[in-house]
Amino acid sequence: MKKMTLNAKVPVSIFKENDFFVAYSPVLDLSTCAKTFEEVKKRFDEVVSLFFEELIKKGTIDEVLQNMGWRKVQKQWTPPLIVAQESSEIHIPLSV
Repeated sequence: MKKMTLNAKVPVSIFKENDFFVAYSPVLDLSTCAKTFEEVKKRFDEVVSLFFEELIKKGTIDEVLQNMGWRKVQKQWTPPLIVAQESSEIHIPLSV
């Protein structure tokens, strides 16, 4: 089997939820959490590696990335471009 390398910049949002840090990437729809900022970054890298290992093992990398909005340009996959990330104020009536 021929060995290849996928090089891509992937946006990752890291936020704090109670005592945990959560890392999430919308272009991969992957997330993980940890007690520290450094650990969540490390775990996210591990999750991404496992994700791609499974895609390669199953032979579905092209199908999955294409379904997630990635494009293949000159034999290299490119993630979708995030054009904005912002906070929106929401107003939802709740019955309690």
